[in-house]
Amino acid sequence: MIDDLNELRTFDRIVHGGSLSAAARDLGISLAVVSKRLTALERRVQVRLLNRSTRRASLTDEGSLFHLHCRRVLDAVEAAEAALEQRQDVVAGVLKLTAPNGFGRRHVVPAVRSFQQAHPGVRVHLSLRDELVDLVGEGVELALRYGALDDSRLVARELAPNRRILCASPDYLQRRGTPSSIDDLHGHDLIASGSPPVSQWVFAQPGGTIAFPLDASTLCDDGEAAQILAVQGAGIARKSIWDVADDLDAGRLKEVLPNCALATSPLSAVYAPGKQVAPRVRAFLGHMVQQLQQSAGWRHANRTMPAIALTGS
Repeated sequence: MIDDLNELRTFDRIVHGGSLSAAARDLGISLAVVSKRLTALERRVQVRLLNRSTRRASLTDEGSLFHLHCRRVLDAVEAAEAALEQRQDVVAGVLKLTAPNGFGRRHVVPAVRSFQQAHPGVRVHLSLRDELVDLVGEGVELALRYGALDDSRLVARELAPNRRILCASPDYLQRRGTPSSIDDLHGHDLIASGSPPVSQWVFAQPGGTIAFPLDASTLCDDGEAAQILAVQGAGIARKSIWDVADDLDAGRLKEVLPNCALATSPLSAVYAPGKQVAPRVRAFLGHMVQQLQQSAGWRHANRTMPAIALTGS
């Protein structure tokens, strides 16, 4: 079986140039490499393809027949390559992407709709999951994620800043009081979320972090459900600012301990490495950033943090 296009291309260049040395000059490789490729090809097909002397090479009868089919193969490959080149600026095809549940519903779904209106040639396969998706294994082109990469095969590009905050409903804070320090959280109903739910909240400070162990009154493996519980007055939850910005603006939630920064990571676009990112992926990322910049989340995420107060006086 012939599985090396370089051998076919080299054979074609020898026929075209009339000698091995002409093929070497045409391909920009050494004469020894040309000879090696020709020998390997003849060994694969088990027949002599060329009669060759020091200066000239001529086709045998078998070589003439083989070159006819060889040229058809190379023409098909070149046509396929040309078709791909023509698509380099065409935003079309199937875009497979994934995002976390809450963020995906609020931000990705509207962006997908407006993106497809602008680019009707794109079909979108969207998967909303809080757990990490194996991009390579599942053939996903793009993932929107919070946090650091856990797979060295992938490439990440920061799309937007992100803050995690503690938040609760005005009703809850009126009933239970508003914490003024991290220590005050011990007297409150806390909602732990995640899969599995987190066991601590980590606060950032200059030179290190402080881990606050959770004795949660509610455990929830779904971040969206944890947010609904917080809005309904069940307690204090930790959420990404991108999830709760609209609730903050509408007064359904209030930020708790705004002077205490929680450890966080930016929102990133993650994709598998390759020579070139598909035009549809590049176009969607640009569209996604534009949509984020127009949202309440962008304004809240870029808010300047005040000095950190770690404990009460």
